[in-house]
Amino acid sequence: MRTLIVSDLHLGAGSDSDLLRREPFRERLLEAVAESDRIVLLGDVIELRDRPLAEAIALAAPFFEALGEAAGDSEVLVVPGNHDHHLLEEWLATRRLDGSAALRLEERAGPELGGPLRALARRMGRARVELAYPGLWVRDDVYATHGHYLDRHLTIPTFERLALAAVERALGPPPNEASDPLEAPEGPTDPDEYERAQAPVYAFLFALAQGATADRRSPGPSARIWAAMSGGATRAQKVRGWLLGSVAIPGAVGVANRFGLGPVRPDLSPGAITRAGLAAIGEVAVRLGIEAEHLIFGHTHRRGPLEGESGWETPTGARLLNSGSWTHMPGLLGSASPAEAPYWPGTVVEVRESGAPRARLLLESLSREELSAP
Repeated sequence: MRTLIVSDLHLGAGSDSDLLRREPFRERLLEAVAESDRIVLLGDVIELRDRPLAEAIALAAPFFEALGEAAGDSEVLVVPGNHDHHLLEEWLATRRLDGSAALRLEERAGPELGGPLRALARRMGRARVELAYPGLWVRDDVYATHGHYLDRHLTIPTFERLALAAVERALGPPPNEASDPLEAPEGPTDPDEYERAQAPVYAFLFALAQGATADRRSPGPSARIWAAMSGGATRAQKVRGWLLGSVAIPGAVGVANRFGLGPVRPDLSPGAITRAGLAAIGEVAVRLGIEAEHLIFGHTHRRGPLEGESGWETPTGARLLNSGSWTHMPGLLGSASPAEAPYWPGTVVEVRESGAPRARLLLESLSREELSAP
């Protein structure tokens, strides 16, 4: 069994940074798909925050049709993230109405529930499409999730980090959380508690996109909110603000901490952002009790670990592996070679029946000019 994992395609992005809408880039991924037994789309596959839903689905359709042809009758698992969380909203609502048990680390659903997932499944021919959330056990010792729960624990003032803190503050502690901080850890300890605060933020940003017009689709509602809040930011701050897949608000640190939306810190250097993301996903692993040897996640667009990097493990001892992205952000590439540039697009993760998961950079042979070509 060979599983291929890919994340953060952002198909339909208003900035047109999504490479897989272009056939030359798509062909490289589909070659790897054709050699695999199972394909995992690990979140933020479709960009549902920049355009109305029907338009986003139409723009993504050619990719899903080609994916279905390459996959044949293989299993295709869709694991939604924060930018395509709407794919599972109907399913989550149905679970609540049915009084279903609490979310476990892996829950499965077919496309029969309808909604956008059914529309995508129709595009994929004979492929066996299922939804998995909030992640899945790829192997007994390998767990994969998009990684958006880490936003709850970031010390970087991203838009979503502050929005989540504001929602949690408004909602108060969940019913099953002890009011005495000495009796229980502050914050979420199971997937439903993460969803309680995060789902409303995602639904709000999705709703904003439904009213988007052609001249207001780049780079999306959250970025427009950020721009209004941080008009004096430098270009370097704006570039760094995208390093966790969500815009950062450079001037918000003091305000956030003063109003109990932190703790967040002012350091937006690439190293600090990487460390914050690793610490945050490690916190998620501890709180959810993810007992795996390997934890694969996306969300930050920062593939890793690169050769020689340390710190890529959770407090529980799981080795971390990030699946990068398929979006082209020239301002993040720097002058390093593709192998040394952590935001170079085109990463896939392969998981076989044994051995450690392995990341491959499928676009390593391309130049910066080729990445930018229309």
